Parts: sequence; C-alpha cells; structure tokens
Amino acid sequence: MFFANIEYLLLLFLLIPYIVWYIWKRKKKEATLQISDARVYAHTPKSYRIYLLHLPFILRIAALVMVILVLARPQTTNSWQNSEIEGIDIMLAIDVSTSMLAEDLKPNRLEATKEVAAQFISGRPNDNIGITLFAGESFTQCPLTVDHAVLLNLFDGIRCGVIEDGTAIGMGIANAVSRLKDSKAKSKVIILLTDGINNRGDISPLTAAEIARTFGIRIYTIGVGTNGVAPHPYPVGNTIKYVNLPAELDEKSLTEIAHIANGQYYRATSNSTLKDVYEKIDQLERTKLNVKEFNKRQEEYRIFAWIALACLLLEVLLRNSLLKKIP
Repeated sequence: MFFANIEYLLLLFLLIPYIVWYIWKRKKKEATLQISDARVYAHTPKSYRIYLLHLPFILRIAALVMVILVLARPQTTNSWQNSEIEGIDIMLAIDVSTSMLAEDLKPNRLEATKEVAAQFISGRPNDNIGITLFAGESFTQCPLTVDHAVLLNLFDGIRCGVIEDGTAIGMGIANAVSRLKDSKAKSKVIILLTDGINNRGDISPLTAAEIARTFGIRIYTIGVGTNGVAPHPYPVGNTIKYVNLPAELDEKSLTEIAHIANGQYYRATSNSTLKDVYEKIDQLERTKLNVKEFNKRQEEYRIFAWIALACLLLEVLLRNSLLKKIP
C-alpha cells in the first residue's frame, strides 16, 4: 500500500490528546445520582449498556482514523513484472462479395464467418489482430491492434455491398501484406477466407503470395461453401427470391497460395467445419514472447471511506437508542 499524501498521516497524532481528554473527563465526571453507601448495589447484575458505554467514542476514533487515511490517498503501488505470453500478428482477409450472402451456412456465409472469427479473436487476447475486406477491390477495416473490444465492434460494419462487387483475392492478400510487412513480430500470419474465384484486381493471388513469403508472412486459406449448389438471395421488387447457384470455388489456387506462403488450405462446408478450421489454425499459431508488464496505480480510498461512514452512522444510532441520555 502506498500513500500519495503521506503527510496527512501526521494528523493521527492529534488523536492522542483527544483520547487523553476523554479519559480525564470520565474520571472527573460526578455521578448523576448520589447516595451515602453503594454496597447494597455490589451484587446487582450489570446492564449490557455498561459494556457499550465507551463504544461510541471508539467508533468516533475509528471514523477519524479512516478519514485521515482517505485524505492520505492510499494507492496500490506501480510495479513491473516480467512474464511470458503467447502472441503473434494476424490479419484476417475476409471476402465480402455478394456471393457471401449464400445461405448454405447459417444464417449466411458472411455472418457465419463473422461469428466464428469473433470467437477466434476473443480466444487470442495477446495477439495484434487486424481486418482486411475485399470484393472487387480491397481496404483495411481495422489495422493491427490489441484492443480487441474495438476490433469486435467493427465487425458490425462488415457487410456485403460496402465496396464494388467481385473477387479480388490478390488485392486482399496485398492489402494484408502491407499491414504486416513492417511488423517486428517473429510470427506474421494472414487468414484468407473466400468463396469464389479471383476475377478482379491488378495483382494476381499467386504474385501476392510470393510477396507475402518474402516478408516471412504465412497464409492460411479457407474456402467456404458447400459442394454443389447453394441458395443465393436476389431482391426482386420488394421481395427476396432465392436462386440455387453452383459453388465457384477455386480450390487449386487457394491450395497453391497456401503452399507458396508456407501455410495450409482448408475447406469449410458448414458452420461446424468452419469453427474447426479456426481451431486448427489457433493451435498451429502459438508463439511465446517475453514481455514486461506495467501495473497501473489504483486509488484504494473507497473502503476506508465506507468504514468511516459506517462508524459514524453506528455511533449516531447508539447515542439515540440504547445509550440515549435522559436530561
């Protein structure tokens, strides 16, 4: 325990003359009822009020001590602590093309992806994690951060239609690489999730994977969607109609991207398998780091203030009930 205003503790010495005065006053005080001989009361049982007679004074002293401690501002001390944690830098590159609205995963591919990715982020509190979105082009939804509360809040803004439609996988990888290339972390990872074939962008996915490898960045690719056909929603007037369209997933390219960038390719055909994929990546990517933690100083006066208030209230209660004096 540390006191920010330790000089206020000198006020405790003022309580000594107050206690001496109280004792002297009690000894000098005359009895309210004078009788010639008190021997007749020698064996009379004492009332419990006799034992409580000095309790209000004790409570007042305790309250004053607590108030002085509050004025001295008790605080927890700052401390540095070396510890070992597991942490890496991760960019999530998520496809937000309109095909991600297909409902072979529930409620649809994009929402299932967001839910599982949020669980993945929550399970890695020590990692720097960011989000890149891509469709016909690419942009960074959130740069690398350890503030995962902010990161998860930004998940609400991930939706289809925010950028031009299409599937620019190479642009998505390149954008994620630009966020990771200057990182000092020993382990840098891109988790790329898509359900389509690269059909837009100025950079080919394989070229982007080569660039990632030169910066020591691994890429895990996830192909999402069932085999065969999947229901896709299409707005028609004021209604939504569903059309079954075949899955157009370029698994060969995704496998090649992962191979070039020293990662792995996974296929997620349902909510449960998508969750399994993230759990596998979670187990693969663990790096121990030695860090120095700083514990911030905290004010600890509240408990002393509550004790002081309780003592004062109890004193007032006793003086006006059990120990009330009749003039």
